[in-house]
Amino acid sequence: MTTAKTVAFHTLGCKLNFSETSSLSRLLEQDGFVQTDFEGQADVYVINTCSVTDNADKECRYLVRRIQRRAPESRVVITGCYAQLKPKEIAEIEGVDLVLGAAEKFNLVEHLKNLTKGDSAKICSCDIEQVNIFHASYSMNDRTRTFLKVQDGCDYTCSFCTIPMARGKSRSDSITNVMEQVQQIAESDVREIVLTGINLGDFGKGLQGGKKREETFFELIRELDKVAGIDRYRISSIEPNLLSNEIIEFVANSQRFMPHFHIPLQSGSNDILGMMRRRYRRELYAEKVALIKQFMPHCSIGVDVIVGFPGETDAHFQETYDFLHALDVAYFHVFTYSERANTAALEIQPVVPVHVRNERNKILRNLSHKKAQYFASQHEGETRKVLFEKFHKDGVMEGYTDNYIKVTTPVRAEWANNIIDWKLS
Repeated sequence: MTTAKTVAFHTLGCKLNFSETSSLSRLLEQDGFVQTDFEGQADVYVINTCSVTDNADKECRYLVRRIQRRAPESRVVITGCYAQLKPKEIAEIEGVDLVLGAAEKFNLVEHLKNLTKGDSAKICSCDIEQVNIFHASYSMNDRTRTFLKVQDGCDYTCSFCTIPMARGKSRSDSITNVMEQVQQIAESDVREIVLTGINLGDFGKGLQGGKKREETFFELIRELDKVAGIDRYRISSIEPNLLSNEIIEFVANSQRFMPHFHIPLQSGSNDILGMMRRRYRRELYAEKVALIKQFMPHCSIGVDVIVGFPGETDAHFQETYDFLHALDVAYFHVFTYSERANTAALEIQPVVPVHVRNERNKILRNLSHKKAQYFASQHEGETRKVLFEKFHKDGVMEGYTDNYIKVTTPVRAEWANNIIDWKLS
């Protein structure tokens, strides 16, 4: 009897990457592969990379070295954003056998049929301008919630960002195809779907059958709200300039879309936003937060912010701190600026010293912690609905309220993947 081939995956980066890795794993399982744990032995290791920060690049190299020590005869495949941006650099890493760019990622099965352990890595990539196909993806069996990719790529030119170079032009699925995916997910006992994309609010762009679509993100969520079998939807991240008032009002009146938004800010200084080439100013951002809170006082709002961007003075940083301090938001994701090749930000002076960047990161993370505590305290004594995770650790399970407050409790198996009325304390 022939032993089944084994494959192990590791994902770096965003929720969209996780959805794509899950889809890749299903493709390989259909071809006869058995998925195994990344920390164990496997015939093939696939690393789906990110390249938003320098740490993601370094982690990829670290993972390859670990595989080399553990399983030197196994084949190693690198795909994702880092693979598209720097394929030759990755190919030079000892132990890498195959580098798949953005256009070849979903042809992994075919590439593996002809892949042998050799002396040099094979690169299968193309110019990002040629990447114009949308590949539907969703995660499954990883968590109680599913990450569903409905959009890919970005047409923005933010001066710090490599994503358009790694992902290509904005393109998306059709509403019809998304609905079919959601029906499949609903049949798998999933209770919550997180809509993901690189620039989610840009949904509707892209070529489908040779014609430019005119669908919108608002039209998508309006249709999804009608699907039976899915209890909850979340919008993973949406640009403030694309978060229309009709989207906010719709979520406020929906029973299925959760009162939870994640809205990138990046800086609370208009000067810095201009240098970042962001498509809004802080005044618009504040207006969106105020409108959300007007319709949904209980809504959780998360913020992305970058510290240490070139040209960010102490005064600019103080503007950001004061702006965030005054905003009625629940938490931040704080990123320390790191130089990325071929981005316009490299031309901006003066460069902020690394130790100053790190100190500013720490200051905002401390503020975020206080914001999160305050937001949770506002809801103490309320009874809210919590979806508990299937998985648990050390006798403890966790879940999230509709407005994204984390709840932990001793394991009760009957609560897993169920929505429970929970009194917050």
